[in-house]
Order: sequence, then C-alpha cells, then structure tokens
Amino acid sequence: MSSRLIGVGVGPGDPELVTVKGVNALRAADVVVVPVMDTGERGRAEATVLHYVPEDKVVRVVFALNERTDRARREAAWDAAGERVAALLRQHGTVAFATIGDPNVYSTFTYLAQTIAGLVPGTAVETVPGITAMQDLAARSGAVLTEGTEPLTLVPVTAGSAVLKEALAGPGTVVAYKFGRQAGEVAEVLKETGRLADAVWGSALGLPEESVRPAAELDGTPLPYLSTLIAPPRRDAGRGGKL
Repeated sequence: MSSRLIGVGVGPGDPELVTVKGVNALRAADVVVVPVMDTGERGRAEATVLHYVPEDKVVRVVFALNERTDRARREAAWDAAGERVAALLRQHGTVAFATIGDPNVYSTFTYLAQTIAGLVPGTAVETVPGITAMQDLAARSGAVLTEGTEPLTLVPVTAGSAVLKEALAGPGTVVAYKFGRQAGEVAEVLKETGRLADAVWGSALGLPEESVRPAAELDGTPLPYLSTLIAPPRRDAGRGGKL
C-alpha cells in the first residue's frame, strides 16, 4: 500500500483562517499528527485541528520544540518523532501533519519529511499552504507588506539581532519572526536603523490573549516567543510612488 504524508498549514491560531483545502485534507486523512513539546501542553496546531476533526483521530507526537541548545537531544527527538510517524504511515494510507502557519515556512514538517524519506521510501509527500503570521498581523494592524517594486525580507531573530539589523538597513519591508525573547535588542535595532515609527508587532493572533501593538511601545520586556514584527519602509512619495 502506497502511503501519503501531507503537511497541512493551519494558520497562526485563528481557526477561521484554515483554508477549505486544509480542512478537507485534515478530514480526509486517516490520522492527523500534531506536534507537541516534551512538556505536553496543547499547542496552537492541535487546538486549531480540534475545531475540524474529532479528538480520537488526532495523534500527539513529541518534537521537543523548545530544545534550542542541545543538538543531540533535538536530533534524537526528531528521530523518535519520525519513527512514530513512520509507524503510522505503515499502518494507514494517509497521514496529515498539522503545522502552524505554512508547512514550507520555518516548519517542523520540513524535518519530518526528510526523516520519513529515509524510513518509508516511496512515501508521497505533499503540502497544503497555510496563512502565515505576517499575513495575519498585516490584516489585523493595517500594515501594508509590500508596494510596487519593494522587496520583502523575512528574518528569524533566533539567527541573531545582527541579521535583523542588516535586513533593516536595506530597502523594503522586514518581517521578524520569533523575536519575543529578544524584544529589547529588537527595539534598539529598530531605533538605530530609523525603522521604529511605523513598525508593529503582534502575538497570539486570533486567540483570546491576542496583542497587536506599535513597536514604539517595546520597552525591553520579553514577549511571547512566537511574536511577529512588521517594519515597513518609509513611503512618502504618494500613491504609486514605489512603482
């Protein structure tokens, strides 16, 4: 029996932002895998999935997503998760993996798909795109991501504030992911590059604890890890000025 592994993007947290194709893929799969931390709490992907499929169809698999320093431990967790999903693929025809945002943008699904390619050769790997946090934050804050010929740069601040500073020194809009723990450094970099005034940040988008605020209010207090920042360029040339 040929098997299929489908990475389904379920958006940044608001259940209403899952696409129709994503919902259909979740419901059509034999089982739906959701990633959980080794601490066991329910994550955004699982909470979103449970709006559309029954709990007995959901399989929680530990990926130790909070492991940042011990590479060996992280790799071991990925291997164990891959073995668990491989067993499901050998038992079922279609396994969906739910990931927040999009499965091709900084997603755990990438590592899972690479592992499965070695464990279950011949498995068809597919993805269903999902709405990203930057799209949702732009909609909720009114920030325009791009105009005319402007580039768009996406930076994970886990790569270091120097990477963000380099991006902010260039043209176009800069989006920063996972910056919450380094909020103080990010605020300083925004000031240094003259990008603070129009920048916005958001966390827990679409959830009861949602926060969407001007970046000028950043005071160095750590924010939720999955906070997102949008820093648009100056647009003072009028309508169509960037064409």
